[in-house]
Amino acid sequence: MGWPLRRHVPNQIEFVTARCLQGRLFTRPSPRTNDVLGGVLARSVKRYGVELFAFSIASNHLHLLVRAPRGNLSQFMQYLLTNISKKVGAVVNWRGSFWECRYSSEPVLDEGALLARVRYVLSHGVKEGLVRHCDEWPGLSCLPELLGKPPRVFSWFDWSKRWEARSGKHVPDRFDPRFATRETLELTPLPLVRFSRRSAWRRFLRRAIRAVYEQGRRDHPHVLGRAGVLEQDPQHRPQRPKRSKRPWCHAVSARLRIAFIEQYRAFRAAFSDASARWRNGDLSVVFPEYAHRPFLRAPAQRSA
Repeated sequence: MGWPLRRHVPNQIEFVTARCLQGRLFTRPSPRTNDVLGGVLARSVKRYGVELFAFSIASNHLHLLVRAPRGNLSQFMQYLLTNISKKVGAVVNWRGSFWECRYSSEPVLDEGALLARVRYVLSHGVKEGLVRHCDEWPGLSCLPELLGKPPRVFSWFDWSKRWEARSGKHVPDRFDPRFATRETLELTPLPLVRFSRRSAWRRFLRRAIRAVYEQGRRDHPHVLGRAGVLEQDPQHRPQRPKRSKRPWCHAVSARLRIAFIEQYRAFRAAFSDASARWRNGDLSVVFPEYAHRPFLRAPAQRSA
């Protein structure tokens, strides 16, 4: 499946993925990288009012389980990925393209798929054979908050204030603590009635973490280890980074999955027709709901 048309339904939970350029380890864990990533994520969530249910940031990609009630997922992701590329790029001394391509997002259609996505997020680090247990991963993940620990606080570095504080040719360091504000990263509880009792949620997490550990032990008799992860070169380019086929959506129910594919195909046909008319100058055309209109370039004016 190629890159689909954007169609972000406001109340739809989405599973979002973004990958680093060429599979390089730009987001490899370190105390500074984790602090910067946490600050950017916390600021982005607060600024755009999205609901963040779960997340995991590996060494060369990230996953988010989110919902954007304002229908502004694209704006949220643009702000998040732009600031990560600038700020983490400065941490790892990388200039230029940071992300491999645009992010992908797939709707999560039922409860079974939602819980499967949570398990998948928790498995990062273990399923790749990097660490043995979920809590040994030194990078940023949602595991502490899911286990009931208080929300963590990270640094948001305001580079506008840094630039305003310059004196002549001297510009303060990008990560000067004078220009850092503290941001709290808040998670939203999963909107599932079955977990209204905290004990039920703890039982699910224990089972999920145990299953991840057992699968990792079967697949990877030996692991790199926490220290080995921290020693990796963030600019390293893997020879064969993992690639997986992008799904249409995430659903346990075949009926829901088939219905979604049919709806998407109808949406794509309606969008293609409206887009053709729009580009031909018919500005009164009505696009399907939740569609993003294509950019329309103003016609060049001829010189006299």
